[in-house]
Amino acid sequence: MNKVVGLCIVMTILIVIPSVEYVLAAAEAGEYLDRRVEIWNLFFRMMTVAFVIGAVVSGTLVWLIWRFRESNPKATPTKYEAGDW
Repeated sequence: MNKVVGLCIVMTILIVIPSVEYVLAAAEAGEYLDRRVEIWNLFFRMMTVAFVIGAVVSGTLVWLIWRFRESNPKATPTKYEAGDW
């Protein structure tokens, strides 16, 4: 029962709050929002975040691959690779 109540609360938060924000976004009565502009703004923000996260992940992967490559002069075999176990 608690899961159902929690799911209803989450769905309410995800659906009602954005709808209320959209309704209250107009400063005065009779002022309309251009949905295309708002959608493009959200898309632009999300893509900016996605590119930043992608750049950080890609940079981390490049660093890890470069740091732990086999031809690295500082690379030493682990005890499992050396056969001392």
